[in-house]
Amino acid sequence: MGRIKAATWVRVTEHAEWQPRDSCGEVVFDGRMWLMGGWFTSFGLGPRDVWCSEDGAKWTLVTPEAEWRHGDLPTSLVHGGRMWMMGGWYGGRLPSSSGSNQVWYSQDGAHWQCATACAGWSPRTGAGGVVHDGRMWILGGVESFFAEEASHLRNDVWYSADGAHWTLATANAPWPPRACHAAVVFNGRIWVFGGWSYLSPDHSCYNDVWSSADGVHWDRMSEHAPWPPRFWFSAATYRNRIWVLGGFSKDPHRNWGDVWYTEDGAHWTELKADAVWKPRHEHSAFVFQDKLWVAGGHAQPLANDVWRLDIEE
Repeated sequence: MGRIKAATWVRVTEHAEWQPRDSCGEVVFDGRMWLMGGWFTSFGLGPRDVWCSEDGAKWTLVTPEAEWRHGDLPTSLVHGGRMWMMGGWYGGRLPSSSGSNQVWYSQDGAHWQCATACAGWSPRTGAGGVVHDGRMWILGGVESFFAEEASHLRNDVWYSADGAHWTLATANAPWPPRACHAAVVFNGRIWVFGGWSYLSPDHSCYNDVWSSADGVHWDRMSEHAPWPPRFWFSAATYRNRIWVLGGFSKDPHRNWGDVWYTEDGAHWTELKADAVWKPRHEHSAFVFQDKLWVAGGHAQPLANDVWRLDIEE
């Protein structure tokens, strides 16, 4: 293991069949990449469609309208032979908007069942989610995306084996409350990093890195990673590394198109690659067919392109 010798981003398609969007649910399941819901505009209803692809170039519409409504910034996972959609936001800035603590699952993407209409954790969007130790985990998030009150921002950690019954691991993890951060599982531990908080005057973003074996006891692996603080970014575990891809920051107010990786959470390397995708936030990232993929997101404007990373070690 060490530095990557060569890396090239390949544009698989400039325009996928699904409408340009960001903030989707995304999973790899049953030999396909899946894209679910997302965001079109703050003053309209978001999509509830479900798409899948075996190669990233051709996408199939599985259903135009799933049973769940809260498809903006949901938490999406694969567990127990099912795809899961939980939490999320509905309705943008419309008067009818709301957050969710519903939990839905499906085995085919077309038919969804509600495991619970009211999970133990409060309604929220932009939460981290992982599968660890045979359970699904929800970490942090914000109850109301457009409210700026301390009570809405969370750093609690919950877990469930069945999606219906949830246990509080800790009400206050040592990492500051945040939303639109990333959570992954790596080396048998849960990792939380990045995100934003409106509890500070400048709506600060984070670039700290934390890890835990049990969701209760956390170690800060890095107070300030070398990648600029950000939220609305994507993350993945791929080739025995954690990856950070793109995102958005308030200061400077901009999209990012950079890619970073680490083998220990403390030491990070920026990927130098040929043919880079346009800087963007709230894109979807997949690990599929031993490749790292990026799809859609807000690239000013919204995008529906799909990219694949080819690397040589």
